[in-house]
Amino acid sequence: MFQERQEEAVLTILDSPAAPSLVARIQSALEIERQRRQHFYADIDDDTKAEFINGEVFIHSPVRKEHTDATGFLYKIMDTFVRLNKLGYVGYEKIMVALTRNDYEPDVFFFKQDKAQCFQKGQWKFPAPDFVVEVLSESTESRDRGVKFEDYEAHGVQEYWIIDPTDESIEQYLLQNGHFKLHLKSGKGLIESRVITGFSIEIRAVFDEAANMEALRKIMT
Repeated sequence: MFQERQEEAVLTILDSPAAPSLVARIQSALEIERQRRQHFYADIDDDTKAEFINGEVFIHSPVRKEHTDATGFLYKIMDTFVRLNKLGYVGYEKIMVALTRNDYEPDVFFFKQDKAQCFQKGQWKFPAPDFVVEVLSESTESRDRGVKFEDYEAHGVQEYWIIDPTDESIEQYLLQNGHFKLHLKSGKGLIESRVITGFSIEIRAVFDEAANMEALRKIMT
């Protein structure tokens, strides 16, 4: 979808007699945006979760308990499994993913070992992950389903989970031929990652503490 719209936009500009001036205006706007992005890098701190999206800075407001629970429950399970099996690196929340134009701080994400082994101490900007999870909130849902969905897709993220902590459900999207395709949407049963080899959990383990502890016990034994 994103690639098709991109091609349509390019063709619309090229079909216009004003194409040179339009391109010049775009270049000027992108240069101003680049300068804003550099100011963003200079101003952010360790205590604030902030993202730079299409030239705007978004400061995240405090989240509800169910959001924190879902993020924490999934991170614990995923990180434990990945560490035990030496599959790569799992990060969460305050690590910045710097893409071509935008900077995000996803709720949970995973890098395969080939990328993870290149990371260094002191690094604070990271490339596109192999697997991204966003937990919805009222203030972020439109971006999680909109610009982030398209950006992750365009940058080759292989798997994208959207977690709804209110509905207690997970949507699993897999990258196929350059596009995210919905593979699963459910609030119960098993969900199996296609990117993290061997990783599968009961969906309830993302929302329920007892189920989460049981999933951790299974991983550890």
